[in-house]
Amino acid sequence: MPQIEIKIEKKPSWLKIKFPTHDNFFIVSNIVKGNGLHTICRSAKCPNVTECWSHKTATFLILGDTCTRKCAFCAVKKGKPNGFSSDEPRRIADAVEAMELNYVVVTSVTRDDLDDGGAEVFAHTIAEIRSRRPGTKIEVLIPDFQGEKNALDIVLDANPEVLNHNLETTRPMYPNINRPVENYGRSLEVLERAHKGGAVTKSGLMVGLGEGLEEIIQAFSDLRGVSVNLLTIGQYLQPTRNHAPVRKYYTPAEFKQLKNIALDFGFDDVESGPLVRSSYRAHKLYNSVNGKPNGTQNT
Repeated sequence: MPQIEIKIEKKPSWLKIKFPTHDNFFIVSNIVKGNGLHTICRSAKCPNVTECWSHKTATFLILGDTCTRKCAFCAVKKGKPNGFSSDEPRRIADAVEAMELNYVVVTSVTRDDLDDGGAEVFAHTIAEIRSRRPGTKIEVLIPDFQGEKNALDIVLDANPEVLNHNLETTRPMYPNINRPVENYGRSLEVLERAHKGGAVTKSGLMVGLGEGLEEIIQAFSDLRGVSVNLLTIGQYLQPTRNHAPVRKYYTPAEFKQLKNIALDFGFDDVESGPLVRSSYRAHKLYNSVNGKPNGTQNT
């Protein structure tokens, strides 16, 4: 299989981000601000915020805006969190109702300071959304809860339509993003338990940190080995000079190649592109397995 060898030193043209002009962008911005909410769109400096908010979608960030871990790729604020607001689930449901969302993604900062990692807040948020908009499909993008099965079960018992947990990068690259190598296996265990618990599972990878094609293919194999249904693949972009550097910019053609390789492993669907992120076009990926029992057609 040919190796991906093209290396580009400067940020290429296909990574240019459009400025917001659509009215919906400002409507979403006002709803988020008016309800005192955080979004991963803003906190993580997502390059798709203009596109997504202009289509009246957003990914809500719960449990505050401060992460207890220090991953070297992420723009989210790091440090000691100041608790969290008990009425956050209600305020998110208010925003979901105001935006008339039929599909919503909820994620969180990692809260290793909490006994359950914030699992109960995930469950409460799901329940609040369901009480307000029963037909809305809910995807949760969760941390690893330090591998605690009980915490994961709390979220699974709330029955989100999709359980998303990102592998982030290949196993050899974990030291490059300031993650213990053993956390790679922990993440796979989270996804495996979620699948066995009946969830449609999803994960995401960044490329451009210095990984080789064989490593990426191994990550695809590892994810399918635990029956992950859906996959996103996107270009890593360095948030600041203090974060891990970009080692390679992949071309759109290379992302298409990666998608085809991943699909050959049996994922139900794959979203792959330079600006793809975990919740990018999430409803489209969900629709690819909607109606299949446990999303297991390709398991």
